[in-house]
Amino acid sequence: MKPFLRQQLARYADRLGELEFLLSREDIMKDMEQFLKLSREHTDVAAVASRWVRYQQREADLASGEEMKSDPEMAEMAQEEIDSATAEMAQLEGELQRMLLPKDPDDARPAFVEIRAGTGGDESALFAADMARMYTRYCDAKGLKTEVMSASESELGGYKEVVLRVEGNTTTAAGSCGPYGILKFESGGHRVQRVPATETQGRIHTSACTVAVLAEPDEQEAIKINPSDLRIDTYRASGAGGQHINKTDSAVRITHIPTGIVAECQDGRSQHSNKAQALKVLTARIQEKDRSERAAKDAAERKSLVGTGDRSDRIRTYNFPQGRLTDHRINLTLYKLLTIMEGDLDDVINALQAYEAAEQLAALELASN
Repeated sequence: MKPFLRQQLARYADRLGELEFLLSREDIMKDMEQFLKLSREHTDVAAVASRWVRYQQREADLASGEEMKSDPEMAEMAQEEIDSATAEMAQLEGELQRMLLPKDPDDARPAFVEIRAGTGGDESALFAADMARMYTRYCDAKGLKTEVMSASESELGGYKEVVLRVEGNTTTAAGSCGPYGILKFESGGHRVQRVPATETQGRIHTSACTVAVLAEPDEQEAIKINPSDLRIDTYRASGAGGQHINKTDSAVRITHIPTGIVAECQDGRSQHSNKAQALKVLTARIQEKDRSERAAKDAAERKSLVGTGDRSDRIRTYNFPQGRLTDHRINLTLYKLLTIMEGDLDDVINALQAYEAAEQLAALELASN
């Protein structure tokens, strides 16, 4: 284990003792807000400290095993102890590294996934529909719930624009994670190379769509929007939905006048529910705009391209003739495009999460020097 990790873990052990002392004080116990805050920190710190204690125990076991190897009668038993300790230490080190990484509080939140057709006309809209299907199937496989918030369909059955809402919690190689933490790396430009269904000459076309993943704001922490800054329009919903949805002005479009940001929803049965959902999307878009502006200011200091959320970035290419997916940010190439388009995104998501974790770990090491 690297020395800087040992230093970080030693601080956790010290902090655990401080927290146990603070939680035993009568004045802290009388202040419920402070008590709950310290209790939550104690839970997190204790989880790290207990694994660190176990790591040190197994490290001592490993040293004992190495000493016993010199005795021929104990060599076999010693090797078993060495193998067992080595395996467990590797597992514990991986867990500890993940636990020490800075946590984005938005990672656990539900997410809005916005997919928009770009260059390529009808083929781009069809690809946008394929992308929406891919994300929906991936989320279904992970036990996450998806719903269509709004959709603008093209003539050939694709999407000019579609907004999905994803909620729930699941487990990845990086541990337990919410929808935003899993899907945030999908933000950016997605390019497809294939023979379109409308192509009669069999020529390969290149088209694109953009994906933006937004964390759903916490109602208590969401930015406050002045109602006078909003223009709310109602209109008749289009598309599938039955008699009610098509015969009443239940669809809602909300415009934030200062920024020009627009959100709409027509999926619900009532104007009230559509207004509430559109306001959530609008708030998420405004917060994402603020987040992007802050990220742009820090861009000179950041070397990692993962998670910038810059929609102008071409982050990935889907080459159907070669059955190839390439993520340009981490130089990842997989020759399993058809299964990926069916929702098998684990290899891609896990690789992006591992890349971010490595970047964060390197930043921690640099900061500790």
